[in-house]
Parts: sequence; structure tokens; C-alpha cells
Amino acid sequence: MSKILSLRTKFLYRAILSLKNEDEARRFFRDLLTETEIEEFSRRFEVAAMLDKNVAYTEIVKTTGMSSTTIARISKFLQGAFGGYQLVLKRMSHQHTIAPHERRDVC
Repeated sequence: MSKILSLRTKFLYRAILSLKNEDEARRFFRDLLTETEIEEFSRRFEVAAMLDKNVAYTEIVKTTGMSSTTIARISKFLQGAFGGYQLVLKRMSHQHTIAPHERRDVC
């Protein structure tokens, strides 16, 4: 990774860390990303949450529309050395945040 790319990435991470609430995050990500990109990232994170709850691949495919190849890749990262998914999922579970696939009031 070049030094410039690293500085750009750090700048982005700092921008994300400056957000104070869900509304600010929504506004920032909507400016930064297309609706399609936001939906794609959201589905990937939902897949990670479902894998963390030991939901079967077939159910994840049905619920999220993601391919089994993408689900396998997310599974690899979920169990990988970086630990990003695990860190966030653990923190969210302590906040009792309900994932979309766990909601009963959504059709």
C-alpha cells in the first residue's frame, strides 16, 4: 500500500470515527456511497451477523440474496485474523441491537 493511499485510508477512518450518531452516519454514507453500495455493505454485514448466529447458508442465501461464494468469503473474514466483524458484532450484542433477520415485524 502506498503512503498516499494509507493516508487517504486513515483520513476516511478518522472521518467515520467523528460521526456521533446513526443520523450522522446515514447522512455521511449517503454522500459517500451510492444507495446500491450502501445496500451491498448492509447485506454483507447482515450475512456476518447471521453466520455468527450459525444460520445455515441456504437460509442466508434466501434472506439476503447473496451468493454462496460471497457468504463463504464473509465466513472466512468472520473467522479471520483481523477480527473486525467479531469486534463489532460483540459490541452490538452488548447493546442488544437487533439484526434485520431477527426482527419479527418486518415482512
